[in-house]
Amino acid sequence: MGKLIRLELFNFKSYKGHHVMQFGNSYFTSIIGPNGSGKSNSMDAISFVLGIKSSHLRSTQLRDLVYRGRVLKTSKINADGTATEQAEESSVNGTNGHANGDAGSDEEDTQTASQRIDPQTAWVMAVYEDDAGEEIRWKRSITSTGQSEYRINNRVVGAKQYNEALEEQNILIKARNFLVFQGDVEAIASQSPKDLTRLIEQISGSLEYKADYDRLKVEADKAAEEQNFKLNQRRGINSEIKQYQEQKREADNFQKKVEEHDQAVVTQVLYKLFQFQRVMEESGAEIQRHQEELKEFRRSVEKYETRLSETQRDQAKAAKDVNKVQRSIKQKERDVEDKENDIVPIDEKISISKDKLKIRQESIAKRMKERAEQSQKVEKLQKDLGNVQKAQKRWEQERAQTMQQEGRQLSPADVSEYSNLRSEVTRRTVEDRTQANDLQRQSNTEKDIVNNLKSKLDIAQARVEKLDNEIRDLRERQQEARTQVKTTSKDIEAKNKEINNINSDHRRTELRKEEIEDKVTELNRKINHYNDAQQLSQKEARNRDILASLKRLFPGVRGRLFELCKPKQKKYETAVSIALGRYFESIVVDTEKTGRDCIQYLKEKRLGICSTIPLDTIQHKAPNPNLKGMHRGMRLAVDTMDYEHAFERAFYLACGNTIVCDDLEIAKYLCYSKGVDARAVTIDGTVIHKGGNMTGGRGPDDQAKASSRRWDDAEIENMRTVRENFLAEHHRITSSQEAQRARSRLEMLRSEVAGLESRQTFQNDEIKSLDRNIASKRAEREYNANTAAEIQPKYDERASGLEGLRRTLKRHEDAIAAVADQVFAQFCTRLGYSNIRAYESAQGTVQQEMEGERLQFNKQTKALNLQVQFETGQLAEVDDRVQRLQAEVDRDNLGIEELERQREELASEMDVLNAEMEQFGDEMKSLNERLEERQQRVAEARRELQKRSKNVDTANKEIAGLEAEVARNAAARYGLLKRCKIDGTKVPLKEGSNGLDKLPLEEMADADGDEMDIDAEEGSSQMGPVVKDYGIEIDFDELEDELKEASPTQRLDIKRLPCANRMTQDMSEKDAKKTEESLQETITNLSSELERLNPNMRAMERLSTTEERLKSIERDFDAARRYAKRAKDDFDDIKEKRFELFNKAFTHISEQISSVYKDLTRSPNFPLGGQAYLDIEDSDEPYLSGIRYHAMPPLKRFRDMEHLSGGEKSIAALALLFAVHSHQPSPFFVLDEVDAALDNANVAKVAGYVKAHARPGMQFIVISLKMGMFVNSETLVGIMRDQGANSSKVLTLDVSIAPFCLSV
Repeated sequence: MGKLIRLELFNFKSYKGHHVMQFGNSYFTSIIGPNGSGKSNSMDAISFVLGIKSSHLRSTQLRDLVYRGRVLKTSKINADGTATEQAEESSVNGTNGHANGDAGSDEEDTQTASQRIDPQTAWVMAVYEDDAGEEIRWKRSITSTGQSEYRINNRVVGAKQYNEALEEQNILIKARNFLVFQGDVEAIASQSPKDLTRLIEQISGSLEYKADYDRLKVEADKAAEEQNFKLNQRRGINSEIKQYQEQKREADNFQKKVEEHDQAVVTQVLYKLFQFQRVMEESGAEIQRHQEELKEFRRSVEKYETRLSETQRDQAKAAKDVNKVQRSIKQKERDVEDKENDIVPIDEKISISKDKLKIRQESIAKRMKERAEQSQKVEKLQKDLGNVQKAQKRWEQERAQTMQQEGRQLSPADVSEYSNLRSEVTRRTVEDRTQANDLQRQSNTEKDIVNNLKSKLDIAQARVEKLDNEIRDLRERQQEARTQVKTTSKDIEAKNKEINNINSDHRRTELRKEEIEDKVTELNRKINHYNDAQQLSQKEARNRDILASLKRLFPGVRGRLFELCKPKQKKYETAVSIALGRYFESIVVDTEKTGRDCIQYLKEKRLGICSTIPLDTIQHKAPNPNLKGMHRGMRLAVDTMDYEHAFERAFYLACGNTIVCDDLEIAKYLCYSKGVDARAVTIDGTVIHKGGNMTGGRGPDDQAKASSRRWDDAEIENMRTVRENFLAEHHRITSSQEAQRARSRLEMLRSEVAGLESRQTFQNDEIKSLDRNIASKRAEREYNANTAAEIQPKYDERASGLEGLRRTLKRHEDAIAAVADQVFAQFCTRLGYSNIRAYESAQGTVQQEMEGERLQFNKQTKALNLQVQFETGQLAEVDDRVQRLQAEVDRDNLGIEELERQREELASEMDVLNAEMEQFGDEMKSLNERLEERQQRVAEARRELQKRSKNVDTANKEIAGLEAEVARNAAARYGLLKRCKIDGTKVPLKEGSNGLDKLPLEEMADADGDEMDIDAEEGSSQMGPVVKDYGIEIDFDELEDELKEASPTQRLDIKRLPCANRMTQDMSEKDAKKTEESLQETITNLSSELERLNPNMRAMERLSTTEERLKSIERDFDAARRYAKRAKDDFDDIKEKRFELFNKAFTHISEQISSVYKDLTRSPNFPLGGQAYLDIEDSDEPYLSGIRYHAMPPLKRFRDMEHLSGGEKSIAALALLFAVHSHQPSPFFVLDEVDAALDNANVAKVAGYVKAHARPGMQFIVISLKMGMFVNSETLVGIMRDQGANSSKVLTLDVSIAPFCLSV
């Protein structure tokens, strides 16, 4: 890269006329001068010629950059070179206040004259020399019109071409990374992360893409949103088309299904009416027969009830004695458990003490091993020392003998000639010999010093290496100890967590016990109150006993239907009992097999009949959701009761679409006016059936008897069950072995935690001891390292000086040898020596060699003595450490013996308690045998009572079943005829029969097929139910014979069951069921098809319109998709370009900032310097977030810029500027008073950095007032004020040339 060799200015700012700033061949130029001389204007001149806008040059327009003589004369020159006009003051005698003191013309004449002589144009030219040595002249002028004119090598060019020429030389005007204006350092030091990001964007060039990036991002987001909108539109229209196509197909089948449905309804009605007629005709005589038998069965049960009460009292007394002994046993168990808990912490302490003892014994063994190794090392060193001393003595003896044997005999003439010639050599080489002798003495002295320094350096380095190994071993031990501490901490945390869990469980258990006791007390109060207020009938008690037996024998029995639910409010009790109807007392079972087993058991034991509802096979329809919300005073029957979700299917079967209304008016409105196809029940018991007939009329007493009695019975039974469950749970909690184990575990855990905490304390103490040891070793190591660091430069300096002395000595010796060779030439030839040195060597002058050997022996002896002293000290430290560990081992042994004694005392106390528990166990065994005998008597009495009362239950159930069957069939016949009348179904009638129009709609029917069964009371009328036919006779001739034959024969004990649970049926019943299901299935299928079709007659028209809309939307969607893809691709391209430019610059600057900051903060006291780095907040799109600059001056921690001092901020900012400039560096770097806030030390560092990096390809031009900066420059450019010319003046001094060359 080239360099800037000079700068020429003409009428630019404070420079009047033509001025030249010579930069020459130097790469470090300082521009200096007093304040107000125009130094900063030279910075503006460089910026101006390189194309910087005038707004960045402390001016508002280009005309302000032209020299203004009048303004300068009447203005004050600021420190930055700018001029400020002063207010003119007129004196009393009329003279004006011009700076030159002239008086004469008035102000107007002065301004006119000044305007005539002020220049109207200005220019600046930069002369640049490229790598090839060719000069390039860049010139920028300000014309008289105030416009810029650009020239390259005196050729006019445009601004774009001018910038391109600068960019070819890597001078990037947009980045401006080569110009640092006055105040930029302070600005950079205080800028925010966003500002730093923008700076890097400017440097990298990615800022050029910001506008396109923002615009394309908005376009891409908008295009994607539009595409999604069109896509959703298309999906919606496709869905509409499919819907209209389906509606068209449904409309075609609608009329065909209507006709088939009407015929199927008539056939089903005839079949059902035929069945109802047959059942009512066959049910008469059975009711009378069962009523006569019932009276005989009710007299034989009373004495067995008395016997059962007596046996129960004996059982309660025996149970009380058993409980008393159990409490005594539990008390002893708790005492034993307390002793065991006391033993656990003692065992844990013994274990911990033994662990500590083992660790200390291992430490002693390890230290003894270290002592043995240390002793061997001392012995070896002493042995080596003795060997060296012996070798030295032997060498001295051998050398003395050799010196006596060597040497050659010369004649006296030869000796005389040698003396004369040596005197001649001495005379001719007196000056060189004097110099050589002096140098030899200096060399010997330096050699001793160098050898001494080398010995100290080797000892210090060896000691550092050894200490490093010791520190590494100590760190390994410390890391191992810390690992053990972490493991112990985790164990303590886990055990504390387990302790908390056990405490929480214990608290929950105690709270639960208190809660159960309170609830049992409340339940006992309610049950006793109920028993006092109402005596249960024998039938109800027997039904409960039968249900209890079924539950005990068959786990799948859930209970009677009314017991599995409860009305949500008291007012719904009557309505719910009626809504459940004939299923009220049905038994809910889990599977059909369980239901069959229950019925078989009742048959075998002759306990009566029942109906079951198997949850796995019942067929039902969910309530119609459209009925919800039809009226504020109406709700579905299933919504008026609470029940478990598992029984939902059973209640859906029983209630169906039955609705509950607040009063009769709402029920009439819904059934008659709204035509709701559902049975309506009011809260007072009135029912409006699906056929339209209405039943009701219960009095207040009957209503209370029919509703509250049932629910009270179920509630009391539930209370008894809940009480038993609570008592069982209380017993389980009280006598739980798990709770006892939890208490034992709790005490053991507490002991373990205490032991672990003691172990952790010991481990922490060991870590602290290791820390102190490591700190001591580090201090010693640092001392030796510092000693080595101090000796090393001295050694290098002395060794280098010794080598220089030797070279100088060698030159003098060579000169002496050359003279000696010339003088002794004939003498050596005659005696047969190659030269005089060979002769003198043969005579045994080897003193120098002997001294060298002796020095080596002394050096080894001294080093070995130092090592012996050090290792002996280490051995003494190991002995002291072993003695301390042995004392701790003795203390641990005494502690273990005391703990063992305490443990033996607790074990003897536990033996006594266990013996007492065995005695209570024997007593408990005899009491349990007595209790078992009483329980057997109670069970026998209960079986006898059940055996005597089963005939009564059987008769009652048979009568109730027959009466209910007749009533249900009559009500069903009436309801079916009424529905036919309302629906307009044409039912065939016999000749002379009344028509369906004679059938009353509001007259109460005698019975309801869906109403619950009510048992007859004792003494009630024994006449069968009366059935009204209203003179309507059905003609069954149109019913096919096959359907008549398919009607089943009446089976009284089976007809009461739901169709899905008829467990024993003959072939005719199966055929009838199959036929009815077939007829209903036909109607249901046809009705479902009609309801499902619900044709839309305008489907075809809407289908055509929607298809046209789809075509239009398809076109819009395709266009939106193409546009979205194009917008996204354009945005991704710009995003990638912007990211690559920014990331390239950031990566380079981030890599350079650390080394630059180190160079700027390095000093002899801190040779490593400080550290600095850049932290980016968003790595995906860094240009959208901030960049934080962190710096750590020497001996300080990392911190943000705002926390640094002023000088530290300036150094950090300069480091950032230099790192920024290193990215795409320009050939020169111009700095304007960047050292203003720095002290002398930091100025010297910055100057050193600039000087170190000033080289070809990196030219520094620095404007400075600090001597510490410009004394290191290669060239000085001085700026001064020429008051006579009213202009700034330039002086150039090249300090690299001697004598100095001054250029004006």
